[in-house]
Amino acid sequence: MPTAADERDLTPLELLGKRVFEDASLSRPAGVSCASCHDSNTAFQGNNGSSVPALARGSTPTSLGKRNTPSIMYASFAPPFGFIDDTDEETGKIEKIPAGGQFFDGRARDLLAQIEGPMFDPQEMNAPSKRFVVDAVRDGAYADLVRQVYGAKVFDDADAAFEKLAQAIVAFEATPRFHPFASKFDDYLRGKTQLTALEKKGFELFKDPKKGNCLACHAGKEDSRNPQDWLFTDFTYDALGGPKNRAIPSAATPGAPPDLGLCARAGLAEAAPPDFKVDSVCGAFKVPTLRNIAVTGPYLHNGVFDKLRDVVAFYATRDTDPGRWYPKGARGKPLKFDDLPATAHENVNVDEAPYDRKLGEKPRLSDKDIDAIVAFLETLTDRPKP
Repeated sequence: MPTAADERDLTPLELLGKRVFEDASLSRPAGVSCASCHDSNTAFQGNNGSSVPALARGSTPTSLGKRNTPSIMYASFAPPFGFIDDTDEETGKIEKIPAGGQFFDGRARDLLAQIEGPMFDPQEMNAPSKRFVVDAVRDGAYADLVRQVYGAKVFDDADAAFEKLAQAIVAFEATPRFHPFASKFDDYLRGKTQLTALEKKGFELFKDPKKGNCLACHAGKEDSRNPQDWLFTDFTYDALGGPKNRAIPSAATPGAPPDLGLCARAGLAEAAPPDFKVDSVCGAFKVPTLRNIAVTGPYLHNGVFDKLRDVVAFYATRDTDPGRWYPKGARGKPLKFDDLPATAHENVNVDEAPYDRKLGEKPRLSDKDIDAIVAFLETLTDRPKP
């Protein structure tokens, strides 16, 4: 149960958002809340006790989510979904690329729109309607708090009331408990601690464009000591060609359609600039923040990797040693990018380090380099306040 100390720093609106976020009566059948799959003990990520680690268990006995549950820490910093300018450093050419939004495929424009996704998804909370949610809150334990925040007539219009409850959740998710900037790395930026030799080496490899080149997507301002300039994501979308996760029942079914990510987002073509090719982002998923990455496994949109070190090793050796990661075909050749249709293989990032190596070549990162980067990534875990 929450204590007064847990909530004394919240405004009434934020407290209301916390109540809705933790309310397990809003699912059908009752028993699953937002907090069930976004557990504060694991950086607001989790699978609600599912037997398939990559997927969250929904409210019905057989329901499973469709993708790995993302952490919602630092999610309030994501801009709304849209198209931004991207400049090619070699040619100077500017093109529009998708960025922002919520979920791995950006299908929710912002945090407010995101709330409806899991709440009404039959595989997740399975709430039948906005009226159902509003009535459950009206008849529940914190109805008076809703009236205190929004007025005595708040429940009269179900659609408007639902919007207000969603706004309260967004207010709660924008509080410092979702972005405390309380990691060892943050203290390092503030000059309050030092990185170990291994962590410092990992940080340098992380930044080096000819080694890890991680900053290319997991962005930070190298000249800034302000933690808020180090969100470790540029909120764009990238196709990594990660292996298929055969622990997911639908993925193991022969002939099952692949998860195409961003290109399957409803309304993408209408929102895109005239010369944008929707097919060019098939297989692309949102670049996640690396904050708290050490405690938010499994990894990638399909949860194919259980260990953080395996993710970094995959980045380094995906192309130099594909047999390590992909199944073999009839002639013994690794089936690279096996979770994507052949038509989407050309979208996979193969040009930038560390992906710019060929079969049998020396990887950009050695095993010791990989260990160092993992050690650095472990400094990004937020620590509880004393």
